[in-house]
Parts: sequence; C-alpha cells; structure tokens
Amino acid sequence: MPKLKSHSHRLFFALTVAFIFSTHAFSQPNPNKPDLCQGDYYTEDQAANVLKGLTNLYHDKTSWENRAALIRQGILDGAELNHMPRQALKVIYNDIHKEKGYTVQNIAIETLPGYYLTGNLYKPDKKLSSMAGVLCPHGHFKNPDGRFQEQMQKRCATLARMGAVVFAYDMIGYGDNKQCSHEIAKAVKLQTYNSVRALDFLLSLPNVDTSRIAVTGASGGGTQTFILTAIDNRIKVSVPVVMVAAHFFGGCICESGMPIHRRPILLTNNVEIASLAAPRPMLLVSDGSDWTKNCPKLEYPYIKNIYSWYGVSQNVENVHLPNDQHDYGPTKRQPMYAFLIKHLSLNNKGMMKDGLVDESASAVLSQEDLTVFNKQHPIPSDAVSGDDAVMKLLEW
Repeated sequence: MPKLKSHSHRLFFALTVAFIFSTHAFSQPNPNKPDLCQGDYYTEDQAANVLKGLTNLYHDKTSWENRAALIRQGILDGAELNHMPRQALKVIYNDIHKEKGYTVQNIAIETLPGYYLTGNLYKPDKKLSSMAGVLCPHGHFKNPDGRFQEQMQKRCATLARMGAVVFAYDMIGYGDNKQCSHEIAKAVKLQTYNSVRALDFLLSLPNVDTSRIAVTGASGGGTQTFILTAIDNRIKVSVPVVMVAAHFFGGCICESGMPIHRRPILLTNNVEIASLAAPRPMLLVSDGSDWTKNCPKLEYPYIKNIYSWYGVSQNVENVHLPNDQHDYGPTKRQPMYAFLIKHLSLNNKGMMKDGLVDESASAVLSQEDLTVFNKQHPIPSDAVSGDDAVMKLLEW
C-alpha cells in the first residue's frame, strides 16, 4: 500500500475508504466473486447517487488527478499488467487486397511467445508522408464474428480512404484468433495486453504520426477503447461507442472478470475510467435502447465537468441517438468520422455526399478473404493451443 505523504493524502485516503463502504451497502456484488463488479452492479438511481457521492473525493484538477492515478494503477494491478513482457514485435504479413483508394492486408502479431493476435491492416493506396493511426477493436458481435462484420469493415475502409492507417484486431476466441476460448479467466488481462501490443505495432509503421493516434470500438470494443485510453497516453483521441454507463460494468468476463474496478482502497466505475481520457479529445456515442440511454443527462455532464478543470470542456462531446440500437451502424459512424476528421486532420475531400461521409466505395470482403491463417498460410508451428496453454503464458 502506498505511503501517505501529507494531511491531504491522508484525508483523500480516508474519504476513499468511506466511499467504498457507503457504496457497497447498496451495490449488487457477486457473492462468489466479491472482488468483482459485473453487469448491472448498480440500479440506475444508485449509480446516479454514486456519481454524486464521488464529488466528495475530488473537485478540481489536482484532486481529480490524485484519484485518476489510483484508478489507473488499479486497472494495471487488477488486470495484472504491471510486469508483462514487451518482446520485439514479430509480424506476419499475408494476403493483401487492393480496393478503391485503400488496401487491406491480413496480418498477425506475436504478442506473447507462441500467441498470435490476428487482424487486418487498412492503409491508403497512395504513399503519404504523414498518416494518422486508428485502432479498431470490435465488440461481441456474431454471424460473422467481430472484425468480419460489415460495420467493422465499413469504418476501417472509410478511415483508410481518408488517409489513416487502421488496424482491426480480434477479441480472443473471435475471428481466427482461436488459440483459446473467449471465456478464459484472465480474458481482461490478455485482451488489454493485446491492445497495448496492437498500439505498439501501429506506432512502429512508417510515416504514422504519433501525435494523431485514435482508438474506437463499440460495445465490448468500447470497453477496450476506454480501458486502453485510460492506461496509455499514446492514445490521443478516443471514441467509445454504446458502452460508457454508470450502472453497467460490462457483462462479459473480458470486461469485468478481473478486479479492475474494486481494489483494496478503491471502488471505481466505467464513467471514472472513461474520464481518464481527459484532457484528450473523446466522443461518447450513446443510444436509447441499452445501458447508455442516460448518457446525455448523467454520464456526459459528469465527464464534461472533469474536462472543464483542464479548461478544455469542448474536447469531450456526446452524440445521443435515442431511437438507435446497440451497434456501430452508419448513424454512429458518421459522428465518429466528423470527430476524427476534426481531431486527426483526416482528408475527406471528394468523399462527402449530402453532408455525410460517403461509404459506398468501402468494400465488404468475405470472411475467407480476411482470414489470416488458412491452408495456404498455416498458423506458425510454435503457436500454443488451448485455454490452459494460453493461461500459462499469462503467468507474469
């Protein structure tokens, strides 16, 4: 436990402990896993009261940054990320597909010895001296899996046509990333670590501008978006879609299956974690059919107040679509494009139609086209296989 250096630190610690006990009284913990905050951990009214109570812990930039440091360290500790290795990147480049204005290449990154993160790299077809970089994690969308979905391909291809290098990568157990199941006990650790290594890869590419790096995903991909942004300042812009909510902590083991929200001296939530993006630009996209339905009245004003302490309240925005469903459909992609055009200086020249970014030239390829490993390109012989083998790799 950190040594408390001053009266202000001791007071902050005392208030934090009191807050944990007070909120625990009306939360809905899993009796079998009391260190986890999962699913609908609070009711909506309770969540509003929790956010209100947090104002006793911080009220300005300095007190917020004290809290933010605890939250960030809590994620690293809870997900066991502090001592993960950062081996030299080994990248496998397989088939490349040439489309109108961009290319798509099937690639894999060895993030751990014998573990290969699979994905697709989208790039402008013209050589540019400087390009923005965008990471695109996906959510728990099926038929087809994750990154093969139209909503993923459309956004990645369109961003590439505007001059960005885009990496779409698999959740564990999705796409052709099948070395283990999605439900391994340390899914949070592996997926977050994969995101860090995906960022390492993106930043290693020629002509990628390190000052113009973004991440955006929906649902479980939204969780990956705000967690990566919270722990890694190399992310400069973030767009978490249909995910940031005060009462909901993520319904999958890959989001809340490790104690990243509850630590010995900390109880946090996804609103605070998303707030760690401040003062970097962030767009929250919400809808009326899921747990983000309260965003315009609750989560967004709360986060915007934190941004105001940095004097950049304009850097956080919310687009709320009350009649929309839980997805990353075209009505959600359009505000994302506008936000990234603004903050990454993307080039939409010749791509606008009736005031919107025209996606018609962004192709949707088959799953067979986009799969990294197949008969022609088998997975390397050193690849580990099975939940036990992958879990053993995570013993750091």
